[in-house]
Amino acid sequence: MSAGCDPTKILETGFGFWPSQVLLSAVSLGLFTELGDETLTARALGERLKLNERAWVDFFDTLVALGLLERAGRGDDARYSNSRETAAFMDKTRPEYLGGILEMAHDRLYPFWADLTEALQTGRPQNEIKHTGKPVFEELYSDPKRLEQFLEAMAGISRGNYAALVEKFDFSPYRSLCDIGGATGLLCALAAQRHGHLACTSFDLPAVTPLAARKLETLGLKDRVKVVSGDFLKEPLPKTDVIVMGMILHDWNLDGKMHLIRAAHAALPDNGAFIVVENLIDNERRENAFGMMMSLNMLIEFGDAFDFTGEDFAGWCRSAGFRKIETLHLNGPCSAAIAYK
Repeated sequence: MSAGCDPTKILETGFGFWPSQVLLSAVSLGLFTELGDETLTARALGERLKLNERAWVDFFDTLVALGLLERAGRGDDARYSNSRETAAFMDKTRPEYLGGILEMAHDRLYPFWADLTEALQTGRPQNEIKHTGKPVFEELYSDPKRLEQFLEAMAGISRGNYAALVEKFDFSPYRSLCDIGGATGLLCALAAQRHGHLACTSFDLPAVTPLAARKLETLGLKDRVKVVSGDFLKEPLPKTDVIVMGMILHDWNLDGKMHLIRAAHAALPDNGAFIVVENLIDNERRENAFGMMMSLNMLIEFGDAFDFTGEDFAGWCRSAGFRKIETLHLNGPCSAAIAYK
């Protein structure tokens, strides 16, 4: 072995599927929700989850070592509880639940990523279309249960980013907002709650809007947020002061991206704002590994779709007629790219 070289990073990355699957299995089993605010022995927790006794201690102690559970004591008297983070984000009973995206990772993405090598070699998607011949959205939207899981997953991963957006972006000059591909209406709900002067519209396909309407009604916002059905690839976008697309633009190839950017420009008034919320790759493409892996995920999902840098977005928007572009960091790897007409 070369002097001064340490293989730890190589081994940790190569075996990265080990801790990933430990977490995804815990989420799939509902472990963190089962624990909730309780502190349980390995036996009590293992029996509640219907796990084989052989697995109890290894599984729970691995979660402790990964920082995902707390443990008091050792051996048979050891008692396990949620960490601060898993209590906040992994308990399904809490509104901040982030596990939906991990449930989808367990059920959908994990098997597809096993075929990353084939995707790199062929440029073809490795998801449902490979096995059923149906594009991913057609497959998802044909099954109400899977559609709801997908929408809840998107809401979970987006909640913190949207909460940051409605706090950090200055909405005071604007009177209306439309979230294109609004899914469960989460962004509109947060914006309406934070900015009482905003008229908010959640725009999505007909299969999605009833779910959004129900969600908004449970939040007491059905009179504050309008839910509109439509197809943003086939119809003009609603006229509004602010257009938001959260995790939408990266789903398309360059032609699709430019179609959506031009559609946003056409729908906005002068000085209107077009905001995309994405895991923007840093301009030097050296730091935001999550953003670049998300782009690989778009390869696996769609083949020719991809994530992008702030500079990429700025160039596309200037060519579509926008006058000013800026970026606003939100949370972790996620930022808002903003173009002003």
